[in-house]
Amino acid sequence: MATAAAALLFAGQAEATTYVFETVLLGANEVPVAATPGTGFARVTINDTLDTMRVEANFSGLLGTTTAAHIHCCAPAGTNVGVATTTPTFPGFPGGVSSGTYDNTFDMTNLTSYNGTFVTNNGGTAASAFAALFGGMQAGNAYFNVHSTSFPGGEIRGQLSYVPEPGTWALMIAGFGMAGAALRRRARPLAA
Repeated sequence: MATAAAALLFAGQAEATTYVFETVLLGANEVPVAATPGTGFARVTINDTLDTMRVEANFSGLLGTTTAAHIHCCAPAGTNVGVATTTPTFPGFPGGVSSGTYDNTFDMTNLTSYNGTFVTNNGGTAASAFAALFGGMQAGNAYFNVHSTSFPGGEIRGQLSYVPEPGTWALMIAGFGMAGAALRRRARPLAA
């Protein structure tokens, strides 16, 4: 029964083509910590069928004004690592402001969606760079960073975390229910 539940769970994930990663952006997440009242939120949605990446962000309260924003990959939380996406900043990201919003979808088959160094260090093609970035995000080894005039190394940042879609949650709950039922059946004493 537990095996059937696990199969249902992974079958739902295998069919998924959209993966959502989210984070809260804070100065406390910077390395070293940035003493700022600035905050924000970022959502990155990967569509592995269309090979797109939608980046949504909002931020406010920065002490400085924005100079750049991008995704860094691939290293564990608490570690600084190079930029994976466009440099110096996402195209159209609000510059010279202390608050703003951003929403853009990138074609991840296009080399201009990446930092050239990231592409070179990860196989030399857009496909290999996309695989490395997506894999880094799935492993929790990518972070969204907003840089400012007050904090050139980054004023607010957050580690991107996978957010299961509602259908996946439903499968997980159903799977846990089936596994629990199987365990309860095993625990019942047999009638003599």
